[in-house]
Amino acid sequence: MTRVLLVDDHPVYLEGLAALLGAAGAATGIEVVGTATDGADAVRAAAELAPDVVVMDVRMPGLDGIAATRRVVDAAADAGRDVGVVVLTMSEEDETVFAAMRAGARGYLLKGATRAEITNAIATVAAGGAVFGPAIARRVADFLAPARSGTEGLFPELTGREREVLDLVAAGRANPQIAAALHLSPKTVRNVVSSIFTKLHVADRAEAIVRAREAGLGRGTGRASGPRDGIVGR
Repeated sequence: MTRVLLVDDHPVYLEGLAALLGAAGAATGIEVVGTATDGADAVRAAAELAPDVVVMDVRMPGLDGIAATRRVVDAAADAGRDVGVVVLTMSEEDETVFAAMRAGARGYLLKGATRAEITNAIATVAAGGAVFGPAIARRVADFLAPARSGTEGLFPELTGREREVLDLVAAGRANPQIAAALHLSPKTVRNVVSSIFTKLHVADRAEAIVRAREAGLGRGTGRASGPRDGIVGR
């Protein structure tokens, strides 16, 4: 049986999820060994119960799910054990997704996932794999997608994603349009644009556009002029 700890600060949701997984236990090989209602409780319960997988909410009072994930994963490693964390949350912000990954989560699902999706994620993570819901997988693929052909040699101080955003900035796209085109959150686009300004040592958007257009970006040959590209992954 795969031993699972459930963590969520909403009692009704937590009880419902425990009942849902418990009812399917015999068929799925999942045993719910405990629950916790905040990050601090999750860290203590994970140390005491030694689950194989922790299903973790993100937004909780006190210690949030990201910090709790890091502590649970680190504590298990120190004890010579492996524990997989599946984040199950309402948040689909890019910052939350990648923060969870950096903290050691190997799964990320949005609440509203079906029982089959949740049980499959638990099984995959317990086996050492990683799994993301369809919407999250698309965001990860888009984030890791290389810049369009022909721009790789431009502005070597920028990442591929930053060059791609700069291309759209040079084409006159506003931040909300860039966010929609690249399936990024508006906050992520703002952060990327700010990073571009810093790396290029420009004072504002107008100066960045001049630099980019002088280098040949923003001329309607990439994402800025055509339909949305297909999902590209490494």
